[in-house]
Amino acid sequence: MAGGIREHHGEELQENHEINVTPFIDVMLVLLIIFMVAAPLSTVDVNVDLPASSAKPAQRPEEPLYLTVQEDLTLNLGNDQVAREQLTTRLNTITGGNRDTRIFLRADKAVGYGQFMEVMNLLRDAGYLKIALVGLETLPGAAAPAAQPAAPASPAPGVSR
Repeated sequence: MAGGIREHHGEELQENHEINVTPFIDVMLVLLIIFMVAAPLSTVDVNVDLPASSAKPAQRPEEPLYLTVQEDLTLNLGNDQVAREQLTTRLNTITGGNRDTRIFLRADKAVGYGQFMEVMNLLRDAGYLKIALVGLETLPGAAAPAAQPAAPASPAPGVSR
């Protein structure tokens, strides 16, 4: 309690050893309100054209399993074409049902983000959550390479788990 009833009626005032926490609570409530208002303002929705990565690639497994989305939205598992309806069955056959197998997902530049996310959702629905996104490696400071023939690309360092 900040104030108290005086029991001593002498000329000297008795010392009060209690801490008044009311100003501290007031300051904390003001800061809470400020942060509640400022937090939504700190997120920004900006359209960006993401650059290629120049970081060191992660190590490849001995036999990586590639899932490729081609420009015409057909899927290839390894080198074999697979229908979307049969993707789960083929993945289970190749991996032996091991859902911890990392799937290296790569897509043509012309594939839209929505179609790419549909393929990722197919993998997630099948239970395969370890997905590595594959991109072309570029040297630091070098311009992005022009259209090159399809060659096996190494996994990009930004691996989603």
